Amino acid sequence: MSSAARPYKAGAVDVLAIALDDCREPALRPLPAEAAELLAALGAPPRLVAHLRAVHEVAGQLVDWLAARCPGLELDREAVLFGAATHDIGKVRHPAELSGPGSEHEAAGQDLLLAHGVPERLARFAAGHADWEAPGTRIEDLLVSLADKAWKNRRVPGLEDLVVAELCAAAGRPAWEEFLALDELLTGIGDGAEARLAYQAAHPLGG
Repeated sequence: MSSAARPYKAGAVDVLAIALDDCREPALRPLPAEAAELLAALGAPPRLVAHLRAVHEVAGQLVDWLAARCPGLELDREAVLFGAATHDIGKVRHPAELSGPGSEHEAAGQDLLLAHGVPERLARFAAGHADWEAPGTRIEDLLVSLADKAWKNRRVPGLEDLVVAELCAAAGRPAWEEFLALDELLTGIGDGAEARLAYQAAHPLGG
């Protein structure tokens, strides 16, 4: 959907444009339509939408890589991408956490998604993306957490080790081999962090 296809409202930020329009500098795939429409309906801050799009792009790179490297790994691709696209949606209710620390947005985000009819398998990432060591954490949860770090080139060894363990279990390759492959991928993703950070910063905190 192009911005030309949508009516322009003077003084308003077009959330759908941030979420869906073509973006090549940096290269960012559009958010899932359902996520974009929900963000627009909630009047999400522009910087939040930009952040979600940057994390969603990295999540897409992760699942594409996994599909090629480890086709035997059972993975809910839709859940990872939707989870990345909405993991911080609770900051609509807690906007101070857009520019400062805080975790109130986590449970609030899951509650918000559930209240809007999003199934639990897709809503859970909002509450759990910062706690990848919680019981019951699955590969989808790990990938959303990893995307939320890797988009800005932050490396978290404990989180990466958990992903490596999942790869070893699925593919039967040694840990050192999976570690080197993941490290190469994350290094490449990290090379684009400066552009993604600049893209996010170019969007205002408020609408």
